[in-house]
Amino acid sequence: MSAESGIDTFRDNGGLWEKHKIEDVATPEAFDTDPQKVLDFYNKRFKQLQTVEPNEAHLAIAQLEKQGEYEVFVVTQNVDDLHERAGSTSVLHLHGELSKCRSTKIEDYVIDMPSAGLKVGDVCPSGFQLRPHIVWFGEMVPAMDVAIDVVLNADILVVIGTSLNVYPAAGLAQMTPPDTEVFLIDPGAFDYLDPKIKQIKKPATAGFKDLLALLLNG
Repeated sequence: MSAESGIDTFRDNGGLWEKHKIEDVATPEAFDTDPQKVLDFYNKRFKQLQTVEPNEAHLAIAQLEKQGEYEVFVVTQNVDDLHERAGSTSVLHLHGELSKCRSTKIEDYVIDMPSAGLKVGDVCPSGFQLRPHIVWFGEMVPAMDVAIDVVLNADILVVIGTSLNVYPAAGLAQMTPPDTEVFLIDPGAFDYLDPKIKQIKKPATAGFKDLLALLLNG
């Protein structure tokens, strides 16, 4: 979804997981072993986020909500804030948010990320180290129950730019009621797609334009 805004992706060819080992920068164990290395990795992601803007697909989703014909709820695996900056008001981040940090011990202590990022020694009022507000590999996805509820009540589900390989989020497309229309906007080839999923083989910006034309023009 955010690749066309210039944000480095994680799983595409040349993505972040080809340049960094997951176990070195995206697990609780990595943070325990070398917290500054982990913080440096996310500080760079946060710094890059300040240099990009929402793309046409982000703006189109926000505009669809604003028009009022559809109730729009965004469930995203992305950790950027581009949906919010585009104007979407109902956004659920499954994997956390780069623009926020939280206490390592008091999970409900969540604040905005300092403008310079985090360093070892930055602590919450109770004295515990702050960490990125990101769901690392091996951690629970706390927002999953809300996401499931959204999908179970959806008349239309639109999946944009995902490998459909990251669980549990990838399973959401299979949870829709039988009469829910499911669209996948992604230019890639998939070994298998559920027959109920209609793929629009274009990137997010172009593909969402096609979907809007279909939805708004009948």
